[in-house]
Amino acid sequence: MRKFLNIVVFTVIIAVVGVLILQIHVNRTSRNQIFNNVEELEPAYTGIVLGASVRPDKSLSPILQDRVDAAFLAYQNKKIKKFLLSGDHGEKNYDEVNAMKNYLNKKGVPDEDIFLDHAGFDTYDTMYRARDVFKVNSSIVFTQEFHLPRAIYLAKNMGLDVQGFIADQRDYPGSNHFARREWLANIKAWMELNIEKSPTYTGPVLPITGDSKLSHDK
Repeated sequence: MRKFLNIVVFTVIIAVVGVLILQIHVNRTSRNQIFNNVEELEPAYTGIVLGASVRPDKSLSPILQDRVDAAFLAYQNKKIKKFLLSGDHGEKNYDEVNAMKNYLNKKGVPDEDIFLDHAGFDTYDTMYRARDVFKVNSSIVFTQEFHLPRAIYLAKNMGLDVQGFIADQRDYPGSNHFARREWLANIKAWMELNIEKSPTYTGPVLPITGDSKLSHDK
């Protein structure tokens, strides 16, 4: 019995140490690619906006609005040429990507500069599809600071040339929970990369340098 308990304790210690090393690795991987001043960004062709929740009235949640506003700021400053709006549009009555598109249209961004990724169900799917479906090369990712290390880690491990821009503009309810959740999300990301998981949906190739309307709803 004592021997069994020793094995259990040793296994738990190894697991905890492994998780800590992974967190350090993810943060170290992204450290030099994250910026909070738009002037510090190197121009890139594509701005990837990671999806988040949309309200029942189709307005953007504060987290998502700040991500889109950050990308729009970069667009205004000629740091990106095209938007890749990636989010959950898996159901007819829930649509993150068109909510983002409508928000940008109201700010004067033409349809031709907006690509929609309707199957960005998580960060891994978004980066996989950015590379394989939209043929993205250089890009800037827009999301909150707690999320950026994992997003950059995934993108770099998929061969994308990527920078991250911090979208935080306010305090978010549950922000401590989001930070804690990243520990588990980093483990999930590591597993996805190491088993080379296919995204939920692939679909036809729609190059980011081509016609954006092919990615829009018919």
